[in-house]
Amino acid sequence: MIIGASSFASSLYDLGKEVASIELYIPKLELYKKGKVVKEKADELYDILSTVKNHTTIHAPYFGELSNYPIELMVDTAHMGRAQFRLMEESISLADELGSSVVVVHPGKITEDREKCFRHMVGNLRKLASKAGNCGIIIGLENKEGTDPTNLCCEARELLRAIKEVDSPFLKATFDIGHANLTCGGDTGKLRDFARELGDSVAHVHVHDNTGKNSEKYFGDLHGAPGEGCIDFTVLEELDCNAVYNLEVFSMEGVRTGKTMLKGLKQD
Repeated sequence: MIIGASSFASSLYDLGKEVASIELYIPKLELYKKGKVVKEKADELYDILSTVKNHTTIHAPYFGELSNYPIELMVDTAHMGRAQFRLMEESISLADELGSSVVVVHPGKITEDREKCFRHMVGNLRKLASKAGNCGIIIGLENKEGTDPTNLCCEARELLRAIKEVDSPFLKATFDIGHANLTCGGDTGKLRDFARELGDSVAHVHVHDNTGKNSEKYFGDLHGAPGEGCIDFTVLEELDCNAVYNLEVFSMEGVRTGKTMLKGLKQD
């Protein structure tokens, strides 16, 4: 297990001292202006990472529904045009330059017929997996929270179906235990079954806590530190995944709490 944390938790310098891996959360790194990469910002990122020398993963742009999400970085993998492919390919290229192992990608949104949206998503993911494969990088397709009825790939079965239909060794799953907990309604037994069903398809893990209930805020997706919700994190022991377990929390205190919890899990 490699313990990591998202770059939205703190500065890269602080995270570099606390965890072995940093997930570079593209929408909040201020790399883009009007949809274009700002060279000075990219150079600054490279300089910092050359100093902290941590392993990295990349969280690619996605369909952000909050008012502060940059509209020019909106990507719905079920409905992609030239601009959206360029954004995703830039994340893959960044991963290649930095030696990142995984690029996390969100599944698509249901805007019409569910099956039609799913098919479009699979076709787009196939193209992205081909690009990633040329660089030797894994695309980690993340399960989303079932409390939002517009999300594809909330259930393990549909996530696995997408991976099977893309049929590429460079597309695997990012298991998000917080999202799965919401899909399972906070039921630990169902959550454990979810993790078991994914089996050896998992290449990357997102770790955060919630109450398992929908709410007016973020569909219940609160990204709390372990212990702030109801998740039994021993569920993670069901995974056949010796890779990055990335803490998607909002503070260094949350990172430290999560790090202690992960170190306490049974190790093979």
